[in-house]
Amino acid sequence: MKTIVIIPARGGSKRLPNKNILDLGGIPLLAHSINYAKNNLEIIDDIYVSTDDFEIQKKALEFGAKVILRPKEISGDLEPTVTALKHILENCEEQIENVVLLQPTNPLRPEGLLKEAFQKFLDLKCDSLFTVSRNHQKFGTIQDEKFHPYNYTFGQRSQDLEPLFFENGLLYITKSKLIFEDKIISQDAYPMVVNHIFTNIDIDTQDDFEYAQYIIQKKYGDEI
Repeated sequence: MKTIVIIPARGGSKRLPNKNILDLGGIPLLAHSINYAKNNLEIIDDIYVSTDDFEIQKKALEFGAKVILRPKEISGDLEPTVTALKHILENCEEQIENVVLLQPTNPLRPEGLLKEAFQKFLDLKCDSLFTVSRNHQKFGTIQDEKFHPYNYTFGQRSQDLEPLFFENGLLYITKSKLIFEDKIISQDAYPMVVNHIFTNIDIDTQDDFEYAQYIIQKKYGDEI
């Protein structure tokens, strides 16, 4: 039974055109996730990219991933990610047990994160695992032009807030059987806490992209 990485990377991004193949630190955005998977081949048996775009396909193959082209009918803006994962599994010739989802829009990940997460996934015998981060902001709603605190009271110190966490998108690990049930995260999924500067990078706009460029230059210089 195999463990594979799936990187869903469709074309047609509206807010940041061609984002998956934009040059980030000297390589296409997509290639960061491919290279991360290649650095974990003691865990990963195969690396697949799901795309509907021939230029993305070309880049994915160039960096050593396998590509399964996604039909247009499951490539729309509103199509859930699990559809792409299921399509890959349906077109794999081998039996897949575990799927690691790496989103290309989260190009930077702590070096040992996948190994640590996968070991936790095995040890806990859970159906799925995903990464989360602590949020330290004060949230509220606006009703009738008045601000209503959600997770604090006025005057409360930030360090005294009840911990809230957000899904940071760095990685997901799930059993293939769950994907065939149209799920990536199960009810008993393990939330692995990751507090790292990379959790703030999720590229959807030009500003996001420029922030990622800044972090890469600051942390890696000319290493990539």
